[in-house]
Amino acid sequence: MIREFRLPDLGEGLTESEILSWRVAEGQAVALNQVIAEVETAKAVVELPSPFAGVVARLHELPGTVVEVGSTIISFDIPDPEEPAAKAPRRQPTLVGYGAEPESAGRPARKPRPGLVKVQPDSAVQPALAVQPASAVQPLLERPRSTPPVRKLARDLGIDLALVTGTGPDGRILRSDVEAAVQRVSSTDSTERPAAPGQAVVEDAPHLGQAREERIPVSGIRKHTAAAMVSSAFTAPHATVFLTLDVTGSMNLLTKLKSRREFDGVRLTPLVLAAKAVCLALQRHPGLNARWDGEAREIIRYRYVNLGIAAATPRGLLVPNIKDAQDLGLRELALAISDLVGTARDGRTPPAALSGGTVSISNVGVFGVDAGTPILNPGEAAILALGAVRSQPWEYEGGIALRQVTTLSLSFDHRLVDGAEASLFLRDIADVLAEPAMVLAMT
Repeated sequence: MIREFRLPDLGEGLTESEILSWRVAEGQAVALNQVIAEVETAKAVVELPSPFAGVVARLHELPGTVVEVGSTIISFDIPDPEEPAAKAPRRQPTLVGYGAEPESAGRPARKPRPGLVKVQPDSAVQPALAVQPASAVQPLLERPRSTPPVRKLARDLGIDLALVTGTGPDGRILRSDVEAAVQRVSSTDSTERPAAPGQAVVEDAPHLGQAREERIPVSGIRKHTAAAMVSSAFTAPHATVFLTLDVTGSMNLLTKLKSRREFDGVRLTPLVLAAKAVCLALQRHPGLNARWDGEAREIIRYRYVNLGIAAATPRGLLVPNIKDAQDLGLRELALAISDLVGTARDGRTPPAALSGGTVSISNVGVFGVDAGTPILNPGEAAILALGAVRSQPWEYEGGIALRQVTTLSLSFDHRLVDGAEASLFLRDIADVLAEPAMVLAMT
């Protein structure tokens, strides 16, 4: 019996995912819940478990293909169930948190991908160098079909796959097609050529395969981040306050803690202390741990802290959060941050860790940056940017001394928080970082 598996909704109503790789091959036997594929959503890389035990009959999509939720991606040949033939077919098993659709659902058509057009070859202009007039282009239903190695080769050689005609099965672009496009570029006279009527000719690059421009499709995590930042910037009225302070006390504390046995192997950084300070300060200023509900005309204040930590990854910016961070001690918080950031950089952050955040921290200091104006995560009232810690002259005990100094930047939603409350919140964070013993006065 052939059973189809359709791409499930991997969380929060996401409509599409890109197949990064298959972990199985056609004809291979698989077990229930065995990982069959790795896909990238707008938020994370997710491993798909098999909903059936059987043999892979067909892989319907190639790696690198963006697939709509509900589309069939793999078929299984499984033993016939021991039940009457007239019995109604079973629904596809629902993966926990995935919301798989019933098998009777029709396969939706893919949405056109913005900016991709099919260029008709012209004898007067090489296909890899010409751009057709608007009247001659036809929208593509998906980006050119090719394999990851072929796409990498095209990127390295500066070839736009949208302008290459594939000679493989179903129009798939092969390595030979890319190499042929390079040969056409190299054989073209480098002098300026007259454009054919209605066509614009792109000037040759000075070196073989090095295009003057590079076009990078906006998809996956980067597309989601861009949409979220635009939504936040033009929805929540941002305001930012800054405070530069002496954190020598915190740096001395980190040195002492690293020598203690209970912190052996634990990565202790200024970010860990800042995270603890934020959790403590929110107890005194709950208005910063809230969100605006415009439809209900209410401000929702949280009695817990899901602390988001901004992480730069090869796929773009992620802000996974630590659930109930207010209940963690310093050691547990340090371990949670290390695990969260490491998982994000490896592309293994589960979708659940990317939702439900209440307040965030962006550690721009790791890039050598002193300060900035961070943009709020959508639905959050505040985000703290932690700047680099630098040794510099500072007023100390009536004189000038070389001290460890940093700058804190706090952006907040001015609908929920006024300037006075935001300033007092930032002052409390600074007091803890300047003199860690202040924790005794805040708990």
